[in-house]
Amino acid sequence: MKRAWVRRFLVVLVLAAGLSANAATSFNGVDISHTKSYAQDFRLTDHDGRTRTLADFRGKAVVLFFGYLQCPNFCPVTLARMAETMQLLGADAKRVQVLFVTLDPGRDLPPALKEYVTNFNPSFLGLYAAPGATADLALKFRIYYERVPGPTATSYSIDHSVFSYAYDTQGRLRLLLKDSLSAAELAGDLRRLSK
Repeated sequence: MKRAWVRRFLVVLVLAAGLSANAATSFNGVDISHTKSYAQDFRLTDHDGRTRTLADFRGKAVVLFFGYLQCPNFCPVTLARMAETMQLLGADAKRVQVLFVTLDPGRDLPPALKEYVTNFNPSFLGLYAAPGATADLALKFRIYYERVPGPTATSYSIDHSVFSYAYDTQGRLRLLLKDSLSAAELAGDLRRLSK
């Protein structure tokens, strides 16, 4: 099962990178604006208990990524990089919304989710689906994730995709943001998307 997911994920990245190379853009992220079959919208609950969709953020560029609070690597690094990006954007940061979607809603309860994301930036929002709906959400967004058992039932980790999606101010999927991008590169892309 894991290998099939990884293969599908790699095929999507290769196709997206190939199509991006043919399009003359100055984005640092991979241009996936041609995509209409996945990652188009969501209906999730935010860390304050409100139902959210992409339409709630019209007028802002949106960065959306998936992870979990006990992630030792990608998630805190990504949130820190996004916080730095918001600082680099200055006044333009008010036209950008960062959304963190948990892949571990059983452990990542709303109060902890809120405390975690807002420690990086008060404007960041944590989102979650019902535990039974997370797998469907991951499929809809082409996100790989797999629970990896730990020494106890509650000490598991989660292997997961390490990229973000970026949407323009009209809620259209535009970019796949690799985790290798710097805060300055992200700020350049988000400044363009938020105009």
